[in-house]
Amino acid sequence: MLVLDAASVRELLDPAELADALRLAFRSISDGSASVPPRVAALTPEGLLGTMPGYVPGCGLGAKLVTYFRHNHERGLPGHQALIALFDPDDGRPLALMDGTHITGMRTAMAAAVAASALARPGAAIVTVVGTGVQGREHVAAFRLLFPGASVLVTGRTPDHVRAVASAYADVEAVLDIEEAVRRADVVCLASDAVDPVIARSWLAEGCHVSSVGAGVEVDAETVAAARVFVESRTAAVQPFPAGSRELSGRDPESLTEVGEVLLGTRAGRDSPEQLTLYKSMGHATQDVVAAAVVYRAALAAGAGSTLSL
Repeated sequence: MLVLDAASVRELLDPAELADALRLAFRSISDGSASVPPRVAALTPEGLLGTMPGYVPGCGLGAKLVTYFRHNHERGLPGHQALIALFDPDDGRPLALMDGTHITGMRTAMAAAVAASALARPGAAIVTVVGTGVQGREHVAAFRLLFPGASVLVTGRTPDHVRAVASAYADVEAVLDIEEAVRRADVVCLASDAVDPVIARSWLAEGCHVSSVGAGVEVDAETVAAARVFVESRTAAVQPFPAGSRELSGRDPESLTEVGEVLLGTRAGRDSPEQLTLYKSMGHATQDVVAAAVVYRAALAAGAGSTLSL
């Protein structure tokens, strides 16, 4: 079995290859070829441990163990920490065990960027990222790659953190007022650990696309009601947390459109340039499987990692 540490995963996970793999993941959910049971979690007083197994044809069979402890920033630790195991889909042999923390951060942001590239109105000129933690930084990188002609703004609750994220890029603007940054945007990326909404419907420009990846209720109810809503899996989206989204709990699944359906051409994306669209992500095991497969293939080609016999 191949073992890959965090440094190796970071070096081997190519962003452009990941974007292509995530398009495959979205499509596999919607065409029914993926096999993914509902996510389950064990809860502690401080956080949770989730289990996310999945199979994507042509990519692999794997499972992620992921913890989420929202106060970890006070300890100097990531909120999400994870391990991913890959298995041979033909005979079940363990193939690889790798750090999943970087994969979780990068695949979440890149999936949001892939969805936005399919759903945002053509010519989107300004992308605003709300959040300055791991997901905020990963979103800046992902959206700079898939929206190369757009200006990127970053904003958040702590001015020093906003300036620090923006300073890593010559072309990213720090905006200290969240409302101002949102009002200027064609695409708004919510990447916070906030429990309560961080935007208001009245801040959003006509035709705006909103992306939300937070586990809390990042999106206000008025925006959810006004928007056409897109998800990874409509079945998963309406399940109780942690399988589904808090903002979409109890909603009719048929009122939701899967991003994979848009990519497959079986359902339309936005209806008009003026329409408000919302991508609400819960995270999906297919995304972890395809990302880990990208890493695994790159590791084999490069002779990276160490081997372990169980």
